[in-house]
Amino acid sequence: MKKLHRIYFCIVALGLCLCANAQKTIVTVNEFEGKDIISRDIYGHFLEHLGHCIYDGLWVGEKSSIPNVNGVRKDILDAMKEIKVPNLRWPGGCFADKYHWKDGIGPKESRPTMVNTPWSGLPEDNSFGTHEFLNMCEYVGTEPYISVNVGSSTVQEIAQWIEYMTFDGKSPMADLRRENGRDKPWKVKFIGIGNETWACGGNMTAEHYADVCRQYSTFMKSYSGNRLYKIGVGAGSTDYNWTEVLMRNASNFINGLSIHYYTIGNGRALEFDDEKYYQTMQRGYDIENIITNHSTIMDKYDPAKRVGLMVDEWGLLHTVEEGTDPILLYQQNCMRDAILAGMTLNIFNNHCDRVRMGNIAQFVNVVQSLFLTKDEKMIKTPTYHIFDMYKVHQDATLLPSNVITEKINQQTPEVVVSSSKNANGEINISFVNVNLTKDNEIDCILTSDSQYKANGGQILVSKDIHDHNSFEKPDEVKNAPFNNYSIRNNRLTFTLPAMSIVTICLK
Repeated sequence: MKKLHRIYFCIVALGLCLCANAQKTIVTVNEFEGKDIISRDIYGHFLEHLGHCIYDGLWVGEKSSIPNVNGVRKDILDAMKEIKVPNLRWPGGCFADKYHWKDGIGPKESRPTMVNTPWSGLPEDNSFGTHEFLNMCEYVGTEPYISVNVGSSTVQEIAQWIEYMTFDGKSPMADLRRENGRDKPWKVKFIGIGNETWACGGNMTAEHYADVCRQYSTFMKSYSGNRLYKIGVGAGSTDYNWTEVLMRNASNFINGLSIHYYTIGNGRALEFDDEKYYQTMQRGYDIENIITNHSTIMDKYDPAKRVGLMVDEWGLLHTVEEGTDPILLYQQNCMRDAILAGMTLNIFNNHCDRVRMGNIAQFVNVVQSLFLTKDEKMIKTPTYHIFDMYKVHQDATLLPSNVITEKINQQTPEVVVSSSKNANGEINISFVNVNLTKDNEIDCILTSDSQYKANGGQILVSKDIHDHNSFEKPDEVKNAPFNNYSIRNNRLTFTLPAMSIVTICLK
């Protein structure tokens, strides 16, 4: 019966395609073939000692007049809970391989001040350290992802840090933790074995890092019921040889392998024309092929897909805002960024058989951030609202989608889609219309033995692709209810506005 249903709906989709004009997109969502889980960790974030991401961003200190919880802005903490942040990567980034964790524990007045040589050369007073980070994660209910120092530390230093954080017995490091005010250990799942070791993390060759990775992994012990998920440093973008070497030489010592991919914009975040917009979208869509190529190499050494592909740095990188220090990487965030985020998350969802984590860079005030702060004010960027809309996909079962749509400049699909079914039996389908000027008529056919009905939806859209939120207009761009669709006999039809993102729920 299921096979007959698939054949029937394929014939229907083909017929619709043959009669479709350039403004129509045909989507087939197959409930029968749903088997892979979209890991919640695909929706992770990144917090680095860079610019005003932490200081004058997330961290204001316990004595601040800005409402805070143990020194962390309460408005950001509340917003983190709202979008169900699953994991948070810290302390870097390039900063991680300069960071020595014992500088960031104990009484704040006793913590040494260092020079942040990877970023800006400004003083780093270490007031935000291990306790501050892990207590914040515990308060929010998010998994800590600790990126450890491989570039300038020792195996012993990192082994002691893990013991300090996670061991519940009596030992020098556990006793030191207790002296610093924390009796019970924290739960720390994700451990990154260095960062960008092919560049700022040591300028290593793949062969050398594979040996380093094996060595550090050997001494990273799981204590007191805390089970470590060890993530090896993977490639920068398209370095497929790096993936080949790491999978061949070190895959038995890791649970995940990272890749980093930044979409490079054209100038400042709000200064672009249509041509530059489409160029940026094409660069963003390239992550589809990059994931496919890395996954193919990983499949050769790991056909069971035990090792996850972790895209633990991604985002849109623009020229910094006028009047700001280039090293601080402060940029605005508009509808273009939201469209790229929605497109990227759809791609991650569709590759969830191998992609197990994503960490957009970065959380506050840096690159494609979710929040911008200025003194007591905080605003949510358009990118934040994408994560709000897409949280419905966390830990849901991917439903494979076939999309027949036009391509822009014969490269970027006009419409990018992902679909999932959650534990409550609801199906959520996210659609991104990349086209700046053309609405898209969506014919979406759901292959299922059940009959589904409308259960609401959300849309993020604006009049101009440059629209953004500012401290003067914090709600210029935000998601809104979307009910302008119909579903009959499991056929969903609606108009997807130009440059918009829509998520529709069926039940």
